[in-house]
Amino acid sequence: MIFMKQLSDEHLVSKYLSGEKEALEILIRRYLKPVYGFIYKYTGGVSETEDISQDVFVKVWKNLKKFDQVKSFKTWLFTIAKNTTLDFLRKKKMIPFSEFDLEDGSNFLADTIADESLSSEELFEKGERRSVLASALKKLSPEYQTAVALRHNDDMAFHQIADSLGESLNTVKSRYRRAITGLRKIVSKK
Repeated sequence: MIFMKQLSDEHLVSKYLSGEKEALEILIRRYLKPVYGFIYKYTGGVSETEDISQDVFVKVWKNLKKFDQVKSFKTWLFTIAKNTTLDFLRKKKMIPFSEFDLEDGSNFLADTIADESLSSEELFEKGERRSVLASALKKLSPEYQTAVALRHNDDMAFHQIADSLGESLNTVKSRYRRAITGLRKIVSKK
């Protein structure tokens, strides 16, 4: 099992399709938190996020045999997550992509690991910058917010973002550049 945890997504998919059930368990453990976080940003609710996350992984399990192993598993998974979330939001008639902040005020661009080597003054300044960035990000269009979130929060490459959104690579790169430019303008006014 320890050896299998070190395998790439593609190798794990291949092993699962060859009959090794624990390979799927490893993939689910590997992506449960990122998928949950991705969905939570759009729903804002724990109950809905849990339900949608469960649906996503059931769809992965049911459709893994149809997965084109030439493509990226991560991109395929986040495409399923995005589509499942949008379907849920449409049924609920909720507005998708409205906020990227969590309930506790933290931002998805914030570092997840505290840097204990920083002084309390530096930590305060870092927190202030995060707050300013979170506020600025809310002022961008949902499309720009999505591009920034997928790039920085979900650590996706531009081609993966393009695949998951069903858009061209140039469109995604352009949207991301405009989002960063917009953030710079908003932040510089403060």
